[in-house]
Amino acid sequence: MTTSATSLNVNVDEGSIHRPISPLPSLSSKKVGFVGLGNMGYLMARNLARGSANFFPSVAPILLWNRTESKAHQLVKEVGQDKARVARDLEEVALECDVIITNLANDNVVKTTYEHFVATLSDKAPTQQKVFIETSTVYPTLSGELDKILSQISHTHLVTCPVVGAPAAADKAQLVLLMSGDYSSKKLVNHLLVPAVGRKAMDLGEDLEKAPTFKLIVNSLVLGNIELLAEAFTVATKAGIDGQNITTIVGDFFPAPSLIGYADKILHEKFDGDAGFNIDGGIKDAAHIRQLTEQLNSPMPVIDVAHQHLLTARALHEQRKQDGDAKFQRLDWSGLVAGTRAAAGLSGFDRSKDTSVFKED
Repeated sequence: MTTSATSLNVNVDEGSIHRPISPLPSLSSKKVGFVGLGNMGYLMARNLARGSANFFPSVAPILLWNRTESKAHQLVKEVGQDKARVARDLEEVALECDVIITNLANDNVVKTTYEHFVATLSDKAPTQQKVFIETSTVYPTLSGELDKILSQISHTHLVTCPVVGAPAAADKAQLVLLMSGDYSSKKLVNHLLVPAVGRKAMDLGEDLEKAPTFKLIVNSLVLGNIELLAEAFTVATKAGIDGQNITTIVGDFFPAPSLIGYADKILHEKFDGDAGFNIDGGIKDAAHIRQLTEQLNSPMPVIDVAHQHLLTARALHEQRKQDGDAKFQRLDWSGLVAGTRAAAGLSGFDRSKDTSVFKED
């Protein structure tokens, strides 16, 4: 059974899971399933399929399921039928796989999917360990709900394992994995996913809510920095200063890959949500962070402002879609700069209409 986590405890017992000298968990006889092939999930599943074949040659092809089945077939075509195959349905994943990884869009989809797993396993309970790895970004208390759902089925274990990194990091298997749950299960997950999917794992302890909580804290750092970048670019526009100067300064004095990447996106308006993190997910994450700060009486004003600018940017983008002149079908969350621009009296997405309002002495 999984260990239930019913209360939010933020005293993080942080550490790292290292590859132990003692015998590693055997993966040779285990079947792995991957559910959810969005921007991040697709890359994670692809790298896992390739990595499993390299590190664990005897492991069966990874079983894939996605609501849009064509993406699963696309992945199989990319890695080969010897490394992955498409599941008929979620029931097949639940029944056949010993390790099931989920990477889904939001809390409701995650909960519904796990309820589906349990409904399937209620008729045919596993006779040996079955580990569920939940890698989505969700509100921490959902992990306790998932644990309660899974506790109805014997031999099931849950590891919360949200990932840190943009799609570019996922593409290169450079994600950082945040893990909470039963130690032996985390050890198996670490053995499976590092280095195939991520470059390292951080152990947040046994409380299942710790890893999702820390993921929201991490996302607050990312979102807060995007907001500050957006504000800086907006002020520069109004002052008649070329935004390239901001990207130069970021590269010279704040050379974090994520900051450099988002500065470049804002400067060159690379707001394609299908190639990054779509704004709907950003708004969901911002709402989760705000809920967490309210629960803990620990304000984060920058996230409040970023949330407003995300909403404004999405509204502007939806209007452009209705007018038929939207450049992208889905907006990346760095597109929140349209919200800062609108708040400053600029045109949102159409920079050709902007003029400097800087007044010289």
